[in-house]
Amino acid sequence: MSTNLSDSEERTGRRPGGETSRSSLANADTSGGRAGDKIFSGLSLGAGILIFVMLAAVAIFLTWQASPVLDIPATSVSGGEGFLNYVYPLVLGTLVAAIIALLIATPVGILVALYISHYAPAKVAKPVGYVIDLLAAIPSVVYGAWGMTVLSPALAPFYTWLSENFGFIPLFAGPASATGRTMMTAGIVLSIMILPIITSLCREIFIQTPQLHEEASLALGATRFEMIRQAVLPFARTGIISSVMLALGRALGETMAVALVLSTGGLQWSLIRTGNNTIAAEIALNYPEAFGNRLAELIAAGLMLFIITLIVNFIARAIIARYKEFSGAN
Repeated sequence: MSTNLSDSEERTGRRPGGETSRSSLANADTSGGRAGDKIFSGLSLGAGILIFVMLAAVAIFLTWQASPVLDIPATSVSGGEGFLNYVYPLVLGTLVAAIIALLIATPVGILVALYISHYAPAKVAKPVGYVIDLLAAIPSVVYGAWGMTVLSPALAPFYTWLSENFGFIPLFAGPASATGRTMMTAGIVLSIMILPIITSLCREIFIQTPQLHEEASLALGATRFEMIRQAVLPFARTGIISSVMLALGRALGETMAVALVLSTGGLQWSLIRTGNNTIAAEIALNYPEAFGNRLAELIAAGLMLFIITLIVNFIARAIIARYKEFSGAN
């Protein structure tokens, strides 16, 4: 009788009173967990593969659509001097606008993030953080309209002052634009647009600094500034680089704000003259009416922007990998 009962318990996993054995529940949980892990792993792998497939599809499409540029005579390309002479001013304009934006937004974003995370009281830090995050939700066309109607006229007298007092510097050579719609203005608008990206990411990284590191630095007699320099910034170094590179990607590809703010024209080394252009603005302003060779030119310019973005991401990954051995644990 006891032997039959024991066999029945092993087969059903239940005691005479109807209770399920612990080993049976453990086996069931383990098998269910393994199945869930396999499903999640498959979904994650599929999402990763999908990203590479989409990236390859975009690259193939741009290359295929831009290939007719190679057969177009140099005199038939816009400007009449070949595709390279047409696209390199656009590339320079794109890089200059992005660099101006980074030079303004990076220090401001890091300082604001430090203020929110280590200086401001909670009743001040939260509203400031909400306002910064709100800037990311404003559409780019609104930034462009504001920059064109408000910021540009306000900066025009300042540009005139720069040309009169620092005109010997090529970047501030006159005559200054009377409307203020210059590359400098476009860079300032872009800096405001990418500021929430840098601030939000840096703030989250600063908060994650191990409290033990901060307390150890303060216990050794460091001031708050010295503690931030010794503990917080080294811990957040890779995160800061990541946030800056992410903001750079946004600045490189911004279209409508630059198209509205910038009074486009030929390549100018001066940042306060009328002129210059970016790849994204060139495509946005001319694509609706483009066809034939002109369409191939614009798509080829888009391919150049795609390549620049990839190069920036590769450089960012290389910089991050260089410092990956540092962590809060060591």
